[in-house]
Amino acid sequence: MQKRLALLTACIFLLAIAACAQNAPSKHSTSMTKTDKSQRPSPPASAQCKFSDGKTINVDYSSPRMKGRKIYGGLVPYAQVWRAGANEATTFVTDTNVMVGDKDVPAGSYTLFTIPNQDKWTLIISKKTGEWGIPYPGEGEDFTRTDMKASATPSTVENFTISFDQNGSTCALHLDWENTRASVNISEKK
Repeated sequence: MQKRLALLTACIFLLAIAACAQNAPSKHSTSMTKTDKSQRPSPPASAQCKFSDGKTINVDYSSPRMKGRKIYGGLVPYAQVWRAGANEATTFVTDTNVMVGDKDVPAGSYTLFTIPNQDKWTLIISKKTGEWGIPYPGEGEDFTRTDMKASATPSTVENFTISFDQNGSTCALHLDWENTRASVNISEKK
């Protein structure tokens, strides 16, 4: 009887140790990666533009690094859809109706993609939201497309960066990386 009790106690003890070890996070654990996104090679970043009436545009994205790589025409091929960042899809949320370039975009949530080229880019505003950054959901999910101006940056940009410059009632959206800036003006629709 005592042997059975000792064996039962030992089994319970071993099961408890196994359960604790299984639930303990390891440095390779995906749960740590999900909760601490700032430790990713392409950490999360955001940009915001606020109009004079308090309405906003918010962009959330992940910021990959050059790390000595050739970016445009290399890692990011020309004339192909690119997710404009890394990891989860780049989101574009506006709480007011806007004009992106020459296109009407109503208040709402969207996903951004681009088609980079040396002389100009195309900005794709997709209706499909909540997905991972790739694959591109296809033209059937496009809300609209508009041209972006491509220009050279004054110096090399190591971290992919999305930013806004505000000038009166216009927010200039900029995507900077390597030696390229792609830009489009966004204005609030009255």
